[in-house]
Amino acid sequence: MSRRTSLLRWLLPAVVALLWLGLAGPLASIGSQLTGVQENDNAAFLPDSAESTRVSELQERFRTEDALPVVLVWEGDGRLDEATVARIGEALGEVTATAEEADALAGEVSPPIPSADGEAVQAVVPLRTDLGEALPEVVQELRTVDDVEGTTAYVTGPGGVFADFADGFSGIDGLLLLAAFGVVLLILLVVYRSPLLPFLVIGTAGLALTAGQAISYLLAREGVITVNGQSQGIASILVVGAATDYGLLLVARYREELRTQESPVDAMRTALRRSVEPILASGATVVLGVLCLLFSDLASNRGLGPISAVNVVLAVVASLTFLPAVLVLLGRAAFWPFRPRYGSSPKRTGGWQRVADTVGRRPGRVLAISVAGLVAAGVFAPTFQADGLPLSEAVRGNPEGAQGQEALARHFDAGSGSPAVVVTPAGTWPDVAAAAGEVPGVAAVTPVTGDDGPPAPDAAPREVDGLVQLQAVLTDAADSIAAERTVADLREAVRDVEPEALVGGTTAANLDTLDTAARDLRVIVPLVLLVITLVLALLLRAIVAPLLLVATVVLSFAATLGVSALLFEPLLGTADSDPTIILIGFVFLVALGIDYNIFLMTRAREESQRLGTREGVLRALAVTGGVITSAGLVLAATFGALAVLPLLILVQLAFIVGFGVLLDTFVVRTVVVPAAVHLVGDRTWWPGRLARHRPEPEPERELERV
Repeated sequence: MSRRTSLLRWLLPAVVALLWLGLAGPLASIGSQLTGVQENDNAAFLPDSAESTRVSELQERFRTEDALPVVLVWEGDGRLDEATVARIGEALGEVTATAEEADALAGEVSPPIPSADGEAVQAVVPLRTDLGEALPEVVQELRTVDDVEGTTAYVTGPGGVFADFADGFSGIDGLLLLAAFGVVLLILLVVYRSPLLPFLVIGTAGLALTAGQAISYLLAREGVITVNGQSQGIASILVVGAATDYGLLLVARYREELRTQESPVDAMRTALRRSVEPILASGATVVLGVLCLLFSDLASNRGLGPISAVNVVLAVVASLTFLPAVLVLLGRAAFWPFRPRYGSSPKRTGGWQRVADTVGRRPGRVLAISVAGLVAAGVFAPTFQADGLPLSEAVRGNPEGAQGQEALARHFDAGSGSPAVVVTPAGTWPDVAAAAGEVPGVAAVTPVTGDDGPPAPDAAPREVDGLVQLQAVLTDAADSIAAERTVADLREAVRDVEPEALVGGTTAANLDTLDTAARDLRVIVPLVLLVITLVLALLLRAIVAPLLLVATVVLSFAATLGVSALLFEPLLGTADSDPTIILIGFVFLVALGIDYNIFLMTRAREESQRLGTREGVLRALAVTGGVITSAGLVLAATFGALAVLPLLILVQLAFIVGFGVLLDTFVVRTVVVPAAVHLVGDRTWWPGRLARHRPEPEPERELERV
């Protein structure tokens, strides 16, 4: 080889590595602005075509500005005297002045309203809905309100509760990523027992995350994709886990090739050639799977698909460019102190070889026992409670918004701060109001008068385009399941009187979200399964194998959901869950769970051409056991990092995906798939056929345990 050719072979990796490192700073600067384009307002979580959304649009005609009500509650130990109520009025004046200085008001603040028992006072502060990131800050300013001697003050209502929820995303850029990278680094140090290699792999994940956030920001700024705090957090975790997994697979194959080839460049060329297909297939599976969320009718779900896809694409690109480049430049030194020497034999994969031998001796018994265990857990899946998670309970730690809701419910109609909204033709509004007032769970119905003024029971409603607006105060908290049942009854009652009447508001939006989540499951779940099956069919050039793999992952998800149904209450203190978590958990767990089957089956196909299907799949199990197990632990740990945030839905998602990935790694991929393929034999690859070949005799090579 000429000196010039040798120089060029080293020059390309150096250019690639320097290009990534040179772009890291500018990309980080761009990506740091991603939080600023988040859309965390209520509209981001509303179903597009639902009745509550139509009502929200019609309400624009009745007011000059949108308003997000914040409810201030002063609760005393007993009846409040006149002097105390007067001091509360003074405190309310200070709050009003604070909101005015922040230019946050969307209308007049209500006067102090005493409760019927005389033990509490409430007031409604209407805030602008376009405050965005400033909402938690404004609410925090309001929470400096004077308790007033003899009372305890709370800032709650839809605005206060939603501010607590939005504030839960504040740790995404710091605490979440610190926890994710910390746990991944710890695992990699244990896996590789090298002081350098873990930082190369985690550095690749960091560069992928930096690039992913920068591109996501540019797309969000131009309106191509929608980003909220939830989608940003999940996508950040996804890119770290995916890039690390792909890096583990490449490093394992590279180390294997370094034992048989003297040149690191040649070893990397072979490692890339044999790794690029499963990495690309894995990335394509996840990308196409999450893009199926575009068919969701919820803007929050629909936005999660593109940002996740962008980040996974960057994870693939970084893993196939930057990581190979730095590994080639460092050569065997990257593995110090356990460098793979040319011509050396790897350590025997004793543990995984014993597992493979057990599966090979008794495939039927192994398959029957493992499937029985999965089915036993999956039996409890229908008991998973996804009827809705009240927003006031969505933040762990009992924040002030939740405490205020409890205080409000003790002295007022719990739904007074967020009434249901009825929009009806003007000609029939008295009959509609009368019908609404007779619905159990409705405390009062009043028409809305003036531009932004409060409802007036005895006044004629304001008419706009032949429509009037009514407010129905509910006896139960607006985000409770009982309130949702009341709204369902309310819709039926008003429709009997006026078919064109519509019911919206916070509770109605929650109810519509439940219905939309059920619709999304019916549409998106079959679509995800179809897409993944097609990707596997193209990769494995077979039909039987993809159907087998998809069936095992679906069974694994059912088992995960069953275990979650059993453990959520004792672990998290509530069995309730958001209706969208099943869909998000399914998409991520199925797409990611297929990854490990791709890693296994691509190696199984390679080995089967030499050894036959039955021996080939056992060989693949033995030599990929270490790397896939490590990848599963990394991915489960990164999703587990979501638990550091105070949002209950993210904690639940962390458990579902983390536990599901471990189940896939240690049960499905380890015993179920190999046992099933061993029993099916060569028919696994039907309708294709394996082009069997026997290479020249050579020493048996094994993948070193990672």
